[in-house]
Formats: sequence, C-alpha cells, structure tokens
Amino acid sequence: MSHAMEMGVHALEFDVALTADRRLVLTHDLTVSAVTSADTRPAAAQDPMFPYVGKPINALTLAQLRTLDVGVRLPRHPNDPFALTQKPMPETRMPTLGAVLGLVNAYDADSVRLHVELKSDPTRPELTPDPLEFTEAVVAELDRHGRLGNAAILSFDWRIIAHAASLAPGAQRFALIERDTLHWHDDLGDDIPAAARAAGGTTLSPEHVMVDEALMAQAAAAGMPVAVWTVNDAATAERMLDLGVAGVVTDYPDLMRELWEERDLALPRPVGPLKPVGV
Repeated sequence: MSHAMEMGVHALEFDVALTADRRLVLTHDLTVSAVTSADTRPAAAQDPMFPYVGKPINALTLAQLRTLDVGVRLPRHPNDPFALTQKPMPETRMPTLGAVLGLVNAYDADSVRLHVELKSDPTRPELTPDPLEFTEAVVAELDRHGRLGNAAILSFDWRIIAHAASLAPGAQRFALIERDTLHWHDDLGDDIPAAARAAGGTTLSPEHVMVDEALMAQAAAAGMPVAVWTVNDAATAERMLDLGVAGVVTDYPDLMRELWEERDLALPRPVGPLKPVGV
C-alpha cells in the first residue's frame, strides 16, 4: 500500500471483513487462507480454535487473527501468477481498517481515493456478518478518520450497497458483478446497470470479461460509470479504455501508469515517502 501511494495511484482498493469481536480487518477471504496466511502460535494456551488457518474470519477474534503471519505468499501450485511479484514481508500481521486509514492519513494522501470492498456472501450466512451492522461499522470507521468524503463502498452483496446509500449518500458506491454471483440478485433482468442503479449503486464494477459494447450502452443509458476489474495487461486495459470505461482496477499500477502516459491521460501524483519521526 505504501509502495502504491509512493508510485502514484488514483485509488487504493482493499477488502475488509468483521471479526468475532466486531473488529474490521483487511482480508480477501471470509476464511483464513492457507495461501496468504500461516499460523505461528495460539493466542492463548490450549486455544480450541487453533490452528486458525481455514477457520472463518467471523469466528476468530482480532487477537487470534493477529498471531497469523500474513506477509509471505504460500502458493499451492508452481504456476501461481502472483508468487513471483510478491515481496515477502515476514512477520507481517493482519491489519485493522483503522490502522490502514491511519497510514493513509500519515501520508497526507488526500488525493488518493479509498475503495473499501465489504466481503459478504449471502449464500453462506454462516460466514457473513449482518450486512447492516457491517456497513455501519465501515462507514463509521471511515468517518472517524475523516475519509468518508473521499471513499467508495464496494460489494458483490447489493444489500450493503443499498444500506450504504442511506447511511452515506455522498460516498461513491460500486456495485460489483461477476458471472458466478449474478444469481445472488433477484429480478436482475437483462439490464444489469439499471438494476445496479436501482439498488443504490453509483458505479457499475464488472469483471472485465463481462464488458462489451452492449453493456457499456446500457450503463450510459442508466447514467452509470463503469470501473472494470482486474486488468493486469496493457492490451486488455487498452480495449477497456476504447470501450469507454471510467476506471481500471489492476494489481500492477506501474504498468497502467505507462499506458496512461502513452495515451496522454492524467497521471496521479505520487505521495510521500513518509518522513522519519522528528524530521
């Protein structure tokens, strides 16, 4: 995250989940992933929940999750596309949303938007927090750190999008979609952008393989900008830009900066680096 801000990005996107003791933590998965997390020790002697890898995030406390080493990727197969691009940071602990917001504020990164994806799966209620409570917790934390006005709430679970619209009408709300989760939404119909707008979304955010001229035409008619994910090569990004997308989510902002420069698009300015304390 620090590297991305110092490189220069328009926005930072990260995923959050709610722990058993109602703390917000950054994690891509609703269960502790064996690829991104490793057990080190139990939080307390003879903890019946240990080992924690494989357990639901919402069944573990922050103290338990903070024992995990989340700084080294542990790929399950040799062709893991991210293994070679990850910089190992051993002994890194799972951060809270508050800690990350504090880091962004320490950089004085007012120009960087914060896109917070609330991880939720309505088909697996045993892993998913109450969407209203979850949304309220995230909105409150963003507001506490003075970041609500420059943030976006993202979710595949449009119940969260709808609640965010009532709680924080000034914040952007990205209605995420992918083919595998379209069945989550009742009465979606043939016009996905219009349905997303009706659900409270301000931006449609589809997986890039779903984007074509027809979808872009529907989005324009609904007044919905389109931000695609996750695009990690220049050729696909160029095709998306030619179709008229408003934003491209990527794991490699350095590649996108090169493309933006080639197209004479406005580049986000770098921020930081942080100054040592006392300087």
